[in-house]
Amino acid sequence: MIISIIAAVIAAAAGATIIDRAVPSYDHVYVIIEENKDYKQIMDENAAPNISRLAATYGTATQFYAEVHPSEANYVALLGGDTYGIHDDDAFYCRPGPSDDPKCAGSTGPGYVDHTIRQPHLGTQLEASGRDWKGYYETLPAPGSTVVTAGDPTATNGLKTAALYASKHSGFINFASVQADPQRARHIVGFDQLEMDIAADRLPAFALIVPNQCNEMHGLHGDGVPADCDGSHDLAGLIRRGDTEAGQLVAALQATKSWTSRENVAIIIGFDEGAGRTREGCCGVTPGAISNFGGGHIPMVVITNHGPRSVSDSTPYSHYSLLRTLEDAFRLPAYLGHAADTAAGVVPMTPLFAVDVAKR
Repeated sequence: MIISIIAAVIAAAAGATIIDRAVPSYDHVYVIIEENKDYKQIMDENAAPNISRLAATYGTATQFYAEVHPSEANYVALLGGDTYGIHDDDAFYCRPGPSDDPKCAGSTGPGYVDHTIRQPHLGTQLEASGRDWKGYYETLPAPGSTVVTAGDPTATNGLKTAALYASKHSGFINFASVQADPQRARHIVGFDQLEMDIAADRLPAFALIVPNQCNEMHGLHGDGVPADCDGSHDLAGLIRRGDTEAGQLVAALQATKSWTSRENVAIIIGFDEGAGRTREGCCGVTPGAISNFGGGHIPMVVITNHGPRSVSDSTPYSHYSLLRTLEDAFRLPAYLGHAADTAAGVVPMTPLFAVDVAKR
């Protein structure tokens, strides 16, 4: 009781609202991120049967929006509460100014910024509160790796060097504190570690789970790329492939002891941005900004072990809203960046994270 009162006082001091304080405390939240698809493309049982079924069974935010195009800054926004001026997919180490590195192709362009962010992020907040976190990245070549892209070393074709893993879809690696962290190899890991952590039931409080570019609906082109990974030729197959991966990940997470315990656990299936270059956005975005103009209407599914079922929440949300909700759920003492933008419509996703006490 005393701990609850203290948490409420801290939240109030940080600018929390009544609906923030209504977000239950969570022991674990796992966020699975897929790529570049619009809400209507995924919320079709014929196109993505697993994700659409989970949305109907558990809950979905029907008006969820990204911050910008292309991908990288949306991952940063989810973890740090801002895009920090990033509006391209250049490497996390790139800085403004002339560069011969093709991974910093836009470095002399207008509004170009340092892609290494020297600000706090959700991971630093969690560590300060005594909780652990991990980023699980499929095809990451080694724990803590700072490579920009990586292929499958076992392949005998173009997949050996293809960008199956891409740091632009990491988010965490953009932050200076992660790059310099002596424990980086414990926080930034591959799917082999995910499998071991699931089997041992030792998943962290927060996990960002990102499949590789063939399995997250992004897609690749070239020698050895499977037909259902090449969205330019088989978009339906690419969506089905990513949907299958998401379904398998959710099933594995739901098979853990934590999921069937009295602990509060949430699994989120979200997307980084919409298809194309539409500038739909809400909740903390600034339409005229080069890096925060709105990145499209995207799916966001929330699956809870003790929450209500069949929730369809039409409140406008963004990745800033999701970050704010995570900060509420973990009882963190402050909101990062635009997660604090209540006046701009950034509110927690309270209805989707509610807990039905009778189910515990």
